[in-house]
Amino acid sequence: MEQETTFIRNHGSQNVLSDLLMSLEECEKFYFTVAFMTFGGVQLLVQKLNELKERGVHGKILTSTYQQFSEPKAIEKLQSFKNIEVRLYDEPIEGGLHAKGYLFMRGNWVEVYIGSSNLTPSALRQNIEWNVKLIKSVDDAMVKEILADYQTLWERAGILTEEKLEKYRQSYQKYQLFKKENVMEIDHVAKSETPQPNSMQQLAMERLRRLREKGESKALVIAATGAGKTYMSAFDVAQVNPNRMLFLVHREDILYRAKETFEYVLGKTGKKMGIYTSNVKEVEADYLFSTVQTMSRHFKNYARDSFDYLIVDEAHHIGGETYQQLLNYFTPKFLLGMTATPERCDDFNIFDCFDGHVALEVRLRDALEQRLIVPFHYFGIRDIDGVDLSNIKADQIHELTKRLKVNERVSFILEQMDLYGHDGRYRKGIGFCASIEHAEYMTKKFNEALVPSVCLTGNHSPKERQVMMNRLACDEDPLEMIFTVDIFNEGIDIPSINTVLMLRPTQSPIIFIQQLGRGLRKNEDKEFLTVLDFIGNHKKSFLMAIALSGDRFYDKDSLKVAVATNFAGHLGDSFVTLDAISKEQILSQLESEKFNSMMYLKEAYAEFKRMKRGQIPYMLCDYLGCEGAPDPLAFVKKSKTYLQFIYQVEKDLFLESVLSHDTFVKVLKEWSSQLPLKRPYEFILMKYLLNHREVMTLNQELATREILKYVDSVSPTSVTHALECLGQTYYDLSDQAQYVQTFDWIGGTLVTLPVFNQLRSVPHFKTYLDDVLTYGLVRYQEEFSTADYGDPFFKLYETYSMREVAKVANYNKKHSAFRGSGLLTYKNNFFLFVELHKEKDIKESINYDDRLTSSRTFQWQSPNKTTQESPQGQNLIKNVERQIHLHLFVRKFKKLDGDVQPYIYLGKANTLSASGNNPITLQLELEHEIPPQLYRELSY
Repeated sequence: MEQETTFIRNHGSQNVLSDLLMSLEECEKFYFTVAFMTFGGVQLLVQKLNELKERGVHGKILTSTYQQFSEPKAIEKLQSFKNIEVRLYDEPIEGGLHAKGYLFMRGNWVEVYIGSSNLTPSALRQNIEWNVKLIKSVDDAMVKEILADYQTLWERAGILTEEKLEKYRQSYQKYQLFKKENVMEIDHVAKSETPQPNSMQQLAMERLRRLREKGESKALVIAATGAGKTYMSAFDVAQVNPNRMLFLVHREDILYRAKETFEYVLGKTGKKMGIYTSNVKEVEADYLFSTVQTMSRHFKNYARDSFDYLIVDEAHHIGGETYQQLLNYFTPKFLLGMTATPERCDDFNIFDCFDGHVALEVRLRDALEQRLIVPFHYFGIRDIDGVDLSNIKADQIHELTKRLKVNERVSFILEQMDLYGHDGRYRKGIGFCASIEHAEYMTKKFNEALVPSVCLTGNHSPKERQVMMNRLACDEDPLEMIFTVDIFNEGIDIPSINTVLMLRPTQSPIIFIQQLGRGLRKNEDKEFLTVLDFIGNHKKSFLMAIALSGDRFYDKDSLKVAVATNFAGHLGDSFVTLDAISKEQILSQLESEKFNSMMYLKEAYAEFKRMKRGQIPYMLCDYLGCEGAPDPLAFVKKSKTYLQFIYQVEKDLFLESVLSHDTFVKVLKEWSSQLPLKRPYEFILMKYLLNHREVMTLNQELATREILKYVDSVSPTSVTHALECLGQTYYDLSDQAQYVQTFDWIGGTLVTLPVFNQLRSVPHFKTYLDDVLTYGLVRYQEEFSTADYGDPFFKLYETYSMREVAKVANYNKKHSAFRGSGLLTYKNNFFLFVELHKEKDIKESINYDDRLTSSRTFQWQSPNKTTQESPQGQNLIKNVERQIHLHLFVRKFKKLDGDVQPYIYLGKANTLSASGNNPITLQLELEHEIPPQLYRELSY
């Protein structure tokens, strides 16, 4: 069993924690010695330690008082396990204990970890840590020496009495108070200095600057609560330096916080800032902060061009009559909208209001990776056997409530809360329930269990809600829990929340993410959020995997890998774990679920419609910015266009009339078939022509100018190729029969044809066509940003079909001819297409051995008849010398659930060595190392 020494570190999806959990799972006894431990670090092990308690596996854990770093709360949590003994090594005893070691006994063998990792979340998952793992016999001389040294330290530490622990508690608290006072002093000094934008804010400012340089006057920023949108707007105002600015909000409490932020960022500019509300009207201010309600009553006191820069906070309200009145009146040089929830715009396309320009979109995953919000520790816990949700449907709220109102379940929830605990001194939590009746029941039962709780629902007035929220935010108030239904899904900001309970089955990834987000706001003394999700045998339990994956566009295989690996590498510093039964259930559901079936798509659409308060989402843009929403392109793929899918589901009579126009439908199909975009040029030009009815021709110069409003740079060759594509130059006879020609490429000029001129003159045709274009461009901006990826226009790790490869490579033949397998060539670009898991094919004359050999190397076999002496063989072998670019595209499977899968672009590769003939076996080195998460997914 003895193995070579293993190097263990935190790198990508690999971390020290995963190895420790595996060793705990297999051990018969364990010994830890760490200089530091925190409650967050211990919490990561709680589920496994509890399993060991049930199995009777005992352990000893030795920590120290070194620098008063170890949290007493962490020691107390470990002491709560009857199978674990904890001892505290006091620093004055012959110097401080600074050792870090983990020993796991298994029969006659010992796994020994020695290195730098303490028992903290950062040490186990994020920090640069070096550890080695050895597997040795208990009779090994080094093992005997380690165990002897451990025993000596253990005996010196002595039994941890309550008196000794209390003494350390007092010392720890005194030291923490000292640090806090000194940090406050440092913060006060830092606060007086010029603030600096974070990476997200810098990116937004750069994109806003570029839009203005290109002549644009509007933009939207989408970012989660707590991501720093108000600071970003202040930084942008600082770089623009307008004479006058108006900041509009819908709530007065937001108004004063925004003004404070601007004063902090712009305090040295000399600009006078003022408030404009029903009670305060500081009309002489240069930068005015007003509620939309007050400004709507007094806006005519100002000239239309009074404000150079106008900011609309919570811009999802912008479709309202009051907002529209103000926006139709004022004519600022620049309009900035900010929102966390653009999907809340009922019957209003927020993207059109900002001309489709999204300067920045920061999703949950981005915010976590950039540490703009606190990480979370998510524990998926199998619900009690007495709760049967196997045949419950989404709209059976009364029956769901009945089955969840079980006293035994309440006791179980309380036990799990006690087991996992929470960060911070006081528990401050929200429990999300199935109904008002369920929330009232949970409140009553928790109060009976002496856990101070209240129930808040839509039946309570805004004033009542605010009172209870203030209570929860106050450490001096004993209130611990608020039980609610939906009113806390969005728009509530209580930074002190450190616990979220998911007490009903997940029906929607959207709501799951919104509820999770309630506890992610940064707060003093809060390092992470604890999330307890009670997973029953509900048939849609797998929806939590969609939410937690952090990937907006996913497939079954990637979700299965994410669940199996506890979402390693998906969510920054956050931690996700599922107990064995829940994991098995979710993996089974993912395996059997057909994501491309009409039944599944209709259910996903119906749930999204419920999120829209029952309103039909007629537009693709309704899905933009809505984290956790279904991918509407799945609907497009099923029915050829989104409108046709909506008609199939809703049987809408107006849509029936619209879809009876054959020419419109053919154009809609053609444009929809290009989604999601892999290059934006064609859509940029079509959007320009669609919205400029007077323009009948488009030359290279005008096309380049419009494209540069969206991207950093573009080559003349690519512009020409895009214009040729619009003229259907590269369509074959089948394409031409399927679609309608709307443009013609004549002598270096793109000409609009009568059919296009007719469509853009009919309002409802224009609206639906523009929706496809706007959706395509906004989604492109989200996925590709504004970068120029060169020629060919490939982005690393993006997915491509062969036909898309032809387009972005400026292939100047029929694009339908760009097909086949193995190797396709164009000029000095060689495209290698590989399936990692090949289907059995009796016609295949050879079983190609194509595979990843590491995260940087790949073995690829050439087409069967290629020899090393042939011209093609020489080009492959001597690709660097001959300036041949080898582009590697891979996919795990040709099809999933019957759908042909795209290829993932792994970048350029160069030949290291070659052997054999018919085929040649090439060892390739990738120019870019495959990211750990993707490598794990491709290798799993």
